[in-house]
Amino acid sequence: MKKILALALAVMMVLSLAACGSSSGAGSASGSAAASSASGSTGVEDGVLTVAMECAYAPYNWSQPDDSNGAVPIKDSNEFANGYDVMMAQKLCDANGWKLEVVRLDWDSLIPAVQSGTVDAVIAGQSMTADRAEQVDFAGPYLYATIVCLAKKDSTFASAKGISDLSGGTCTSQLGTIWYDTCLPQIKDAKIQTAAESAPAMLMALETGSVDFVCTDMPTAQGALVAYPDMTILNFADSGDDFKVSDEDVNIGISVRKGNTTLKDDLNKVLSTMNADDFNTLMAKAISVQPIGG
Repeated sequence: MKKILALALAVMMVLSLAACGSSSGAGSASGSAAASSASGSTGVEDGVLTVAMECAYAPYNWSQPDDSNGAVPIKDSNEFANGYDVMMAQKLCDANGWKLEVVRLDWDSLIPAVQSGTVDAVIAGQSMTADRAEQVDFAGPYLYATIVCLAKKDSTFASAKGISDLSGGTCTSQLGTIWYDTCLPQIKDAKIQTAAESAPAMLMALETGSVDFVCTDMPTAQGALVAYPDMTILNFADSGDDFKVSDEDVNIGISVRKGNTTLKDDLNKVLSTMNADDFNTLMAKAISVQPIGG
């Protein structure tokens, strides 16, 4: 099954945007074809909402060996998925009378999978950027993120009060994200290292001392402290010396195939009954049950 899925994604030949990210590239032709084929179908006629995520992006999503704390099976795997994205997906499914199926994919494979119809939706901490909206439609937001940095507690950067205090530091973030592409370049004289392929790799770069600090969002940072208590969160909100980001960068949404308005509307009907406090409460629950190695 993995070989079949890999082949299907390869045929797409699409450079996806990263979740919480800004990379562009998926072809408009494939998006138009998807819109046409989706116009009369939601993809959930079988009663199963198939959702793609990395299952390696705590606290948004992670994999675990059992079904504790409401985890659901990962398709074609002996593992289970849990986290904020899974909890939100389950709420959406319960409200619509669907069963939930989780598919584990690499970050760059998420958008092509929903474009090709391999999955119905991507719920994986994706920012609702204008570039991505040219390739998929969005339901949501289902979370509002805050951009922060992480440093080691014993670092000279741990006392930073604004991004100016990070000047000259060595840093990185996750590949293809607004953290890497938009935020880090705003730090004067920052020594920006090669982007990490995943959030866990980004955190490991900080933990091992390869960089002085990393840029991420608040949920990812809060989840990181579970595994790495020697780190500290640098939150520059209201400091007057913070990263400049737009709403589209911090509004986190659910991507569906272009033109699939029926599914988008079904998801939005549920999300419209929730507010930021509801989202944050659910995120706090995810963080509270996140495995140490999540």
